Amino acid sequence: MLDGTHTMIPALRPSGDLSILAGTRVRPMPPYLIQVVDTPDELSSYHALRHREFVERQGLFDRTDRDDTDDDPRAVVLAAVTGDGTLIGGVRVAPCTATDIGWWSGSRLVVADPAHAAGIGAALVRAACAYVESVGVVRFDATVQDRYAGMFRTLGWADRAAGPTLAGRAHREMRWPIGHIQETADSTKAMLADVLAPLGRQPGGLGPSGFRGDDGVPVPESDVIAACDAILPAMVDRDPEWAGWCSVLVNLNDLTAMGAAPLGLLDAVAAPTRSHLTRIMRGVASAAQAWRAPVLGGHTQVGVHASLSVTALGRTARPVPAGGGRVGDTVSLIADLGGGWRPGYHGRQWDSSSARSADELADMAGLIRRLQPAAAKDVSMAGIAGTLGMLAEASGTGAELDVAAIPRPTDASMGNWLTCFPGYAMLVADRHAHDTVAGPTVGASCGRLTGDPGVRLRWPDGEVTVAVASTVTGLGAA
Repeated sequence: MLDGTHTMIPALRPSGDLSILAGTRVRPMPPYLIQVVDTPDELSSYHALRHREFVERQGLFDRTDRDDTDDDPRAVVLAAVTGDGTLIGGVRVAPCTATDIGWWSGSRLVVADPAHAAGIGAALVRAACAYVESVGVVRFDATVQDRYAGMFRTLGWADRAAGPTLAGRAHREMRWPIGHIQETADSTKAMLADVLAPLGRQPGGLGPSGFRGDDGVPVPESDVIAACDAILPAMVDRDPEWAGWCSVLVNLNDLTAMGAAPLGLLDAVAAPTRSHLTRIMRGVASAAQAWRAPVLGGHTQVGVHASLSVTALGRTARPVPAGGGRVGDTVSLIADLGGGWRPGYHGRQWDSSSARSADELADMAGLIRRLQPAAAKDVSMAGIAGTLGMLAEASGTGAELDVAAIPRPTDASMGNWLTCFPGYAMLVADRHAHDTVAGPTVGASCGRLTGDPGVRLRWPDGEVTVAVASTVTGLGAA
């Protein structure tokens, strides 16, 4: 956490010291750490500090500044505490809605000695921002007194509008910009247009018209769909069996999004030792059997750095494009919410597939083929918001998500769910909603395609925030 051990506070010179060369004496501020309040005594000290400041000194409240947020068990208090346990400042953060959808606010920021509290208030604000981002918050607001708005702006907060006036003191509505969704999209997909440009200049390069930027590609003059994915080398190194499983999972999801029935797989696998290679192949074989998609052949090598890629082949006479959406279409998310975070990948990979039966996996693999929506895309490492941005880009549109309507597991924060790899999740756009689906999946209409590029989030209070500012890949409309 943030440490204030080097903060120095000006002090008045003794009246007997008249030398102009003496300068201003300084006294060191007690060292402090900012930590989550977890004892009744610390919480009581924080409430007492608030009462003295907001009720007795400022007169903002008549008898008490306590409110419903103090009774919310989800509320968290961060406090600046000195080495001897003295609480010298605090702030609370809490969800704004009965069901936590990733919208939180900060409030009741207070310090023990406002006249000599250099840096404590700012440190508490920075700590609050860091805390809410660490627990997967997507929107973080605060209402602050006008006289402190400048400090918040200096710290990077956006000044949204005039707020209420309490006891004659004007306030401002402020928002902390959380850019995790944009960062996820940028880090996984933003380079694609430039890197793939040489391929796009070839006749037929990057797929036929209408399917550029898709999860798979129709093979010319056939009803075959091909998809190819590589697994991160770091995962192949440290978790080879799970890497093998995922190499099949991601490819079968790509075929699913295109509405194709799987025909088989080709793999290219390498490992430094025979033992490592065996573990990778064990994962590939287990997944191939689970999805009833045989490995038809490929390439195998030992004595080199670990790597793994798989190509999947499927068949459909009616491939579903990612770029088939139109402005005004309803966006639905169809996802398997079972399972949990993969050990070692908390917040990044949701494992819903490893406990499913072959029949359940086959049912989910045929879902898009049965629904035949106008557009569909498998949620990839760009997350739900970033993948929706790619579907919208391929369709020549933008998109908006209703945050409160997004289906998600109870164990996943909204911030993590919007940016993780969710195991099995399909985004579809169509003239009507797809919110009634059979099998282990859940479907919900949770957005729409719009005329403005990018992805925006609509909140229950009517506010709209930007998740992805513009196009994701730069490849443009399909």
